[in-house]
Amino acid sequence: MAKADGVVTDDEVNAFKEVFKIPAGEMKNVAQIFNMAKKDVTGYEVYAEQLASMLKNNRALLQDVLEGLFHIAKADKVLHPREVEFLGQVAARFGINKTEFGYIKVRHEIVTKRDPYDVLGINASIGNDELKSHYRRLVSENHPDKLMARGVPEEFVAIATEKISAINEAYGQIAKERRI
Repeated sequence: MAKADGVVTDDEVNAFKEVFKIPAGEMKNVAQIFNMAKKDVTGYEVYAEQLASMLKNNRALLQDVLEGLFHIAKADKVLHPREVEFLGQVAARFGINKTEFGYIKVRHEIVTKRDPYDVLGINASIGNDELKSHYRRLVSENHPDKLMARGVPEEFVAIATEKISAINEAYGQIAKERRI
């Protein structure tokens, strides 16, 4: 992931360590694979497809892994177009469609102002009651406690907290505009 933009920064390495906790006994093996991957992103397809196959009945966890990869990609404060393209290819191998990928991506874009409807994955024409229901569902599905109950590693809690923050901010902005 980190190599997709041509440069692997210390921030990205640290973000990897935040997201994926590696047992001490496996650190040498993981470091070897990571160092090979730093040189070239070729071959990621096999790993992405294996992961998709292993987690085919846990779509939410595949989305969480993609969220973790976005966390790594933006760790250097730049979400490079080649990283986004790479993540889009990984998402496709995970069975995540382009629309859903767009909703995930917008939550991670480094911008001063995001379209709150895009962050929530809804159309601006949605009614207030449907908006509230959708918001509650997103919060319920993405709450860090729920993620842990789904089997998501503890390392993903920081990412889930960031995601919930973006969802809450977007809903708050819409609610304020609509005075609800």
